[in-house]
Parts: sequence; C-alpha cells; structure tokens
Amino acid sequence: MAASISDMEKLQKRMLVLSLHLRSSELQAEPFLGTNTCMSSAESELVDEVLSTNEPGNALYKMVAGKHRSVYEPIFYFFRHHPELVNPVEMLKDDHRELTMRQLKAIVHDIGFKPLTLLTEDPAKYFALTEAVGHIDLSLGIKLGVQYSLWGGSVINLGTQKHRDKYFDKIQNLEYPGCFAMTELHHGSNVQGLQTTATFDRDTDEFVINTPNEGATKWWIGNAAVHGKFATVFARLILPSSSSGNADMGVHAFIVPLRSMQTHAPLPGVEIRDCGYKVGLNGVDNGALRFHNVRIPRDNLLNKFGDVSREGVYSSPLPTPNKRFAATLGELVGGRVGLAAGSVGVLKAAATIAIRYSLLRQQFGPPNKPETVILDYQSQQGRLIPMLASSYAFHFATEYLVDRYVEMKRTRDDEVIADVHALSAGLKSYVTAYTAKSLSICREACGGHGYAAVNRFGSLRNDHDIFQTFEGDNTVLLQQVAADLLKQFKKKFEGGALTVTWKYLRDSMGTYLSQTNPVVTHRDGEGHLRDPNFQLDAFRYRTARLLQTAALRLRKLTKQHGSFEAWNYCLNHLLTLAESHIETVILEKFIEAVHRCEDKTGKSHLKLLCDLYALDRIWNDIGTYRNQDYVAPNKAKAIHRLVEQLCHEVRLVATELVDAFKIPDYILRAPIGLKSKQYSEYSQIIGF
Repeated sequence: MAASISDMEKLQKRMLVLSLHLRSSELQAEPFLGTNTCMSSAESELVDEVLSTNEPGNALYKMVAGKHRSVYEPIFYFFRHHPELVNPVEMLKDDHRELTMRQLKAIVHDIGFKPLTLLTEDPAKYFALTEAVGHIDLSLGIKLGVQYSLWGGSVINLGTQKHRDKYFDKIQNLEYPGCFAMTELHHGSNVQGLQTTATFDRDTDEFVINTPNEGATKWWIGNAAVHGKFATVFARLILPSSSSGNADMGVHAFIVPLRSMQTHAPLPGVEIRDCGYKVGLNGVDNGALRFHNVRIPRDNLLNKFGDVSREGVYSSPLPTPNKRFAATLGELVGGRVGLAAGSVGVLKAAATIAIRYSLLRQQFGPPNKPETVILDYQSQQGRLIPMLASSYAFHFATEYLVDRYVEMKRTRDDEVIADVHALSAGLKSYVTAYTAKSLSICREACGGHGYAAVNRFGSLRNDHDIFQTFEGDNTVLLQQVAADLLKQFKKKFEGGALTVTWKYLRDSMGTYLSQTNPVVTHRDGEGHLRDPNFQLDAFRYRTARLLQTAALRLRKLTKQHGSFEAWNYCLNHLLTLAESHIETVILEKFIEAVHRCEDKTGKSHLKLLCDLYALDRIWNDIGTYRNQDYVAPNKAKAIHRLVEQLCHEVRLVATELVDAFKIPDYILRAPIGLKSKQYSEYSQIIGF
C-alpha cells in the first residue's frame, strides 16, 4: 500500500510538472511569482524546479535575473494586480506626478520595501529595486532615486549620527519627502563653482541661506515643484571674520526645510517654481529654488567632512578644501552606479521588444514561398543582435560595479574608493550613451509600429535620454576617467602600483606597445579570432597605445600652451582613451561570466554573445588596428565575416536570450513585444 501511495505521489508530481511545462508561456510571463501568489507552496517549489532545469534560458536567467528574484517578484506581482497604478499611454503632467507618488507610496507602504535600509545595508538589492521599478515607469525609478539615493543618501552619507537619528525613519517612510539641490542655473558639472551661500550668524547660532544672483537659482531639482518638504542644499560656507572679512570655506551641504509640515506652503524666504514639461520623465516634479535670508539651525550643516562650532570655528578631519570636496562627492557616487544599472534595464526591455517583433514580422521573400521573418535579414541582425550581446555584456559589467561599490561601503579602502569613482563615471557614461542610441535604432528597426506610443520606444527614449546628463554630463565624466588613467600611468613610471581596474596595464604596458608579431597580425582562423586572449590583447593594446600617445601629446603641448589649453587640444583623444578602457573592462567581466556559467548550453550561448561583443567592437574601430598594423587586411576581412556569422548564430537562439531577462509581458506592456498574440493585443488597443 505504501508503494502504491508513493507511486501515486510521483504520478501527481509528474502531472504537475508537466502542467507547469505546458504553461511555459505563463511561467515566462510571470517568472517571479512564488509564495507571494495564490500558488501553493508545492507549486512554488515546482516552479523553481522547472526553472532550474538545464534549459539554456533558465541557466542564463539565473545569471542575469535570478540573483534578485526576491526583489523583482513582489514588485511585478503587486503591479499586475493593481492596474490602477499602471501608467496609461497618455497622461497629463500633473496626473503623472501624482500617479508616480502613489506608486512610490505603494512600494514603501503596501509592498513593504525599506529602500533607505537597503541602500545602507544591502546596496545590491537597492539597485535591483531601482531597476525593477524602472520597468514599471522610469519616472518612478528616478523619483525613488531622488528620495533615497540623493536626499536620503546625502543626509546619511554626509551627515553624522545626529542627522541619522532625526531623519532616517521619516525619510524612509516618506513622511519627509525631500530634494537634492546641487545644480544651479549657471553651474551643473562644475560643483566647485556653485554660488549659493550659507553664512554663519554667531549671534543666533544659525546659517543664513541666500541666492545671491539669478545664476545661483537651484534648477532641475527633483521633488521640488510639488512634493518636497526638505532639501539638501549645496552652498558655500561663509564664516564672518573681523580681521580679514568673510572666509569662504568652500561648498558644503545643508538641510533646508522648504514647506510647512502642516499646510505644505513654502516657508518664509523660500521661492519655489515649477520647471514645467520636460522631454521625458514628466512624472518627476522638477522645480527651481531661490532662498532669501532663510535661517536654519547650525545642526543642519551635514558635518561629516567639515563642522562649525558655536563660536564659529571651522574644523575638518581632512586637511585641505580639495580633499574635503573630493570626499563629499565621493560619498554620492552611488547615483552613478544606479544610473548605469538602470540604463542596462532599459536596454534589456528595448532589445526584448525589438527582437520579439522582428521574429514575428514577415516581409518579402523568395517567389512563391512564405514571406521572410525580418530578423532573418542580415541588415536587421546587424542592427539588433550586437545590441543584444551588449546588453549581456553591460549586465555583467554593472554587476561588477555594484559589487565594488558594496566593497567600498564595507571597507572604506582608499584604493577601492578611487576605483569605484572612476569605474562608475566610465560605465555610467558609456552604457547610457549606448542605450540612448540603441533606443532610436530599435524604434527604426520596428518600422511604423515602433512609432506607436503604445509600443513604448518613444517614452523609453525620452525618459532615458537625460541619463546622459544626470549625475554628471557624460563627456565630463569620461574626462575624469582619462585623467585617472593618466595619473595611474604617471604613477607606474614613478614606481607606484596601479589600482585594481587598471591592473592589466601594470606589468604589460611594454608588451602591449611592442612591435606586433607579423605572423599574429595575419592569423585569421575562427579559433584564433574567438580566443579571449586575442580579444583582450586587442582591446588592451588599443588602450595602452592611446594612453601612451595621450601622455606624450599632453607633455609636449603643456610646454607650449599651458595645461588647460593642452587638455583642450587633446580632448577628443582623451575621450576615445576613456571609452577604450571602459570597453576593455566590460570585455574582461563578460569573459569572467562565461567561465562562471556551469550549464553547458548556456555557456555556449554566452560565449557566442561575448565573441560578438568583442569582435564587433574591434570591427567598428578597425581603422585604428589597421593604422597600427595590428591587424592585416586579410584578418580584418575575416573579422568582418565572423561578426556577420555570429550575428546569424545568435539570431537562432535570440528568443531564449531575450526570454532570459524574464521581463513579464504585463510589465513590458508593448503589444509588439509580447511573447504571443502580439497582433491581436495591438489591434485591441484601437478598439478592434
């Protein structure tokens, strides 16, 4: 009898597993549903069992989405069952802002996330949260970032325990919605040039905040126009001195109340204006702020790196203004980390929509035969397949960046801090610029249907576009990467050690710059071209060459024109150097991810994508390699042919590759990007 019961249990289990496989489209549309749903615990365990099979899509899912399933699952499930909180295609600005605030409150109060706790205790989960809510609406992702990364992060990271005790819980539960007031009308990237002042008044033990001229108006301040009650205001700390006039101690951060807690009206001396409609992200209420003799307690100075006593005496644990300024900005680097990771999420969504539609849409074909799926055309593959490879490459690179950021917060190691600062600047710049271009390519690749607002390319493109400016203009950030490379280059030749990110230059600079072996320059076999050693050496050679020539040019031009003009004369060269280095780091992390994958088929798919990422980048810059005789003509042609071949091979598994992102249909919300019934869903939008 026991055997009979056991057999029956096995049969029931097999039937349930079979039913789950038969519901594969539903599982793929709802990949994160588990014990938070109406499924039984046994069904939930079996879902995990099905997802853990050796199918390549599932193996890849584990690597690109499964790590943070506990974050994605409740977000996606909640919004599926609350359609009233899902963005309509068309919405007025004021309605969008209110919906975004309702969504944020739902995440905190209804779902129960504690974003500020995650930011301080588990940053990796916090960044996963921002990516997940970005799939709901990028305005929601940015508003969450303003409240917690910027307003909350500045209070916690730039303040001391007294600020944490007073503000932490109320920022977390949205009782204190706030702003990050750094950017001014005349100053954005040049933070040291900010003009807002905070003058200490010894008689009252207060700081007096003033906007001295029109150019000092705080501008583009998220949360300011409607919801913000407080702001972290960056201003010049002025100390009156009887002997030598006022002493300017440089830019510091201050907590400034903006609105009454009871009436929500602006407080005396605080002027608030609405920046109005933007190109995108109209769910975020950006405003402008001016201050007229606004008095705040001395305790409202965020005093981790600089403090003022009751007697008006300034003190700091850091010896110079430049070090204080660098430490202040260094604490805010998490914003760049989040933007890089969030941009990858946008690229995944766009690639999913465009590739699924390209696998559905048929156009032309041989006479008397069915029309051809447009992703079978080499031209369509050339537009979309390298983009798919890049989305995987960027995922692993930003995952590494998040890990380094977590290590930085844990260890406070100076070397790691410097590494994260440069790496976050470079990845944020490179990834956001690539994604911005890709969104337009996806729109064009989907033809007229890509132009329909309901298919989301327009909103994704417009909402994401500002990512290239947020947290530092991309061109400025790339210069920071180049400057750090040059500093490390100088240290190496003075006997110093390079930091972790630049380690590939530490011992091999001479090797990469030596005369290339003529035999190697002509090798064009597929095995050689797909060898990660060849690919990495090519990337590293280009970076080393650019670094050496940039250093020589700067040295020569500085003697002739001075350092500022020399830098300007070399600026395009330096931007190319920074991009080359970041591409090298991305490839390194992709190769490491291939090695980590334990599933044989999944590993094969990742290797395809990695080879395509590497060889496509080499081909796109083939002129550099030809000019340096690093690649002979026959080898260049072989690389081009292999890129096209790899695009075709990746196309054959494109469905599995985009499905591994596990963005549910009801979250993707683009009819042409659904897993099935695309045309019927699309037709229903207009009433058929």
